[in-house]
Amino acid sequence: MDPIRNPYAPGAGQRPPELAGRNEQLGQFDVVLERVARGRPERSLVLTGLRGVGKTVLLNTLRSAAVRKGWGTGKMEARPDQSLRRPLSSALHQAVRELGHPSADDVDHVLGVIRSFAQREAGPNAKLREQWSPGIEAPAVRGRADSGDIEIDLVELLTDVGGLAADVGKGVGVFIDEMQDLGPDDISAMCAACHEISQSGLPVIVVGAGLPHLPAVLSASKSYSERLFSYQRIDRLEREAADRALAAPAGEEEAEFEPAALDEMYAATGGYPYFIQAYGKTVWDQAPRSPITEEDVKVAAPEAERELAVGFFGSRYERATPAERDYLRAMADAAVELGADDIGTVATADVAAFLNKKPQSLSPARDALMKKGLIYSGERGRIAFTVPHFGRYLRQQG
Repeated sequence: MDPIRNPYAPGAGQRPPELAGRNEQLGQFDVVLERVARGRPERSLVLTGLRGVGKTVLLNTLRSAAVRKGWGTGKMEARPDQSLRRPLSSALHQAVRELGHPSADDVDHVLGVIRSFAQREAGPNAKLREQWSPGIEAPAVRGRADSGDIEIDLVELLTDVGGLAADVGKGVGVFIDEMQDLGPDDISAMCAACHEISQSGLPVIVVGAGLPHLPAVLSASKSYSERLFSYQRIDRLEREAADRALAAPAGEEEAEFEPAALDEMYAATGGYPYFIQAYGKTVWDQAPRSPITEEDVKVAAPEAERELAVGFFGSRYERATPAERDYLRAMADAAVELGADDIGTVATADVAAFLNKKPQSLSPARDALMKKGLIYSGERGRIAFTVPHFGRYLRQQG
């Protein structure tokens, strides 16, 4: 098969040629956009799921939908070592530019508020190189969004941005990837700001994406977050959608999969979107001709697995220390021994038993792995891999 015409896209965050199985989320978001723009009450949105299920792709697609409606949008990626102020300021700067408000004075005022919000992180005596310079020429607005209390400042900031959007009958969408990595104070402030904006009816929404424990992070911050956001779990694709993700792009290139080949592909990928793209690309490159057969998939599978072992699994495994790797392997072994689910959910006590250690002594390794985003705790006393098939990868390493 011609590799130049290979339609599959296994890159991180790259939109696949066929965004299968997400029509429900896209349709619901269109309703949210219309309701918010008309001043109707609507909740912000949180997407959760494992690595490789397409959260970032969906987040970007939702942002594109907002842009098509004429909204101002901005996107940021949360990091555990970074405050919310600077990345959010950059995102809102872009959103304000996209709004196209006709009053230069009103725009400059809001840009000045954004600047004061960002610069508050550096402090009044910060050196020039430590001050945030986002390309905003408007002077900082003193006394607005610069109190130093992130909750107060964020409410004031989004209120002013929302007012600018309301003037032109549009909305503003803030899209936050890896939302679980926001610091506790920033998470609390974001919840409080969303609550205030919702009550005031301003056309601003936050769309967050994160790992499965993100709802628990939000709930621990503000109890009302359970009612503040609309939570959507993004999971692996059902069989029909998984087949379409493979067959539709192939059809565009005048190629096809035999039914048995699709059976084999689903068995290998488990319906996880990233794996579908990774296997699809490798199988296409190695298959001699169309239609792609079951045997073609079996021949190409080892190469696909090798690439995943390096780029998808290995890159994460390398971030772990020796003690953390022992913990990960014990998780994988315990999952098999105890018949755990597809993502290897096990009790922390069982992991300790496999390592013949007290659970308390393993807390540092467990906590470090959670901070690195390799495992998560969906409920007290239980943990799971954030990456599907990670346990299988670990067991294959020996």
